[in-house]
Amino acid sequence: MYHPLSPATRRLIESALDEDRVAADYTTQATVPADARAAGELVAREPLVLCGLEVARAVFAAVSPELRFQTAYTDGERLEGGTALATVKGCLRSILAAERTALNFLGRMCGVATLSRAWSGELRRAWEKLPEGSRSPSPPRLVDTRKTLPGWRELDKYAVRIGGACNHRHDLASGILIKDNHLAAAGGVAQAVHAARARCPHGLAVEVEVADLAQLDEALDAGAGIVLLDNMDDTTLATAVLRCRRAGALCEVSGGVDFEALPRLAALGPDLVSAGALTHSAPASDLALDVRPVGKPDA
Repeated sequence: MYHPLSPATRRLIESALDEDRVAADYTTQATVPADARAAGELVAREPLVLCGLEVARAVFAAVSPELRFQTAYTDGERLEGGTALATVKGCLRSILAAERTALNFLGRMCGVATLSRAWSGELRRAWEKLPEGSRSPSPPRLVDTRKTLPGWRELDKYAVRIGGACNHRHDLASGILIKDNHLAAAGGVAQAVHAARARCPHGLAVEVEVADLAQLDEALDAGAGIVLLDNMDDTTLATAVLRCRRAGALCEVSGGVDFEALPRLAALGPDLVSAGALTHSAPASDLALDVRPVGKPDA
């Protein structure tokens, strides 16, 4: 799957290269002849879900348009450890200047995609194992949150999608989510929902966070289209999911969701399970750039 490089992503790449001061790579300038050519292989050191190829390509191109980036893979493919996922050829100085920044982008994006693939797969498998008569009509969708690395939201959420999970709202303007502080300011659940429905763009669904069944009933009576069930015990969650279903409202389970909880949550039948861990706790995948000189400038 191709990732279009937006102006925001290009600015992020430029900022990352500026941060690394690639134009003043004294080590490379002192040890590598100016006319040295090389081919570098980007290698996965562990199993991973590939994500960020076009971003890595753009990093090398930003350092030197002369560099040639080649790959036979696409984002979303599962690769085994030891796989050479791409090759970059050209001026060795330029390759080495871009190396760390390209690996930083790839490592984080592959890490988020790999974690998202593991979690979304676990959630679906758990749902599929349930007896047909006791499971929800469709599997719960795993969604991310806005707990992303500042400046990286577009790439973090892209990596979540590549991993097979789904995106929650991208930013404050792309959805209405009334949380506890909004409820306190508005004076309660009903007041907040009515205000949102009256004043916000008509095309946005109104979602409200509730902490107990009393707040849930108030939200449903006020016409909330989506209800976020926050940090409820399993007994309360089971009741809340049924009430949402009867009211025709989507229900989202959130709060302290971890990998071990996914089978239990799948059995409860919510429409959505949101997990900030997909982006704020994903370990970077281990990748490396292995370089071999190719000799002549025209090689």
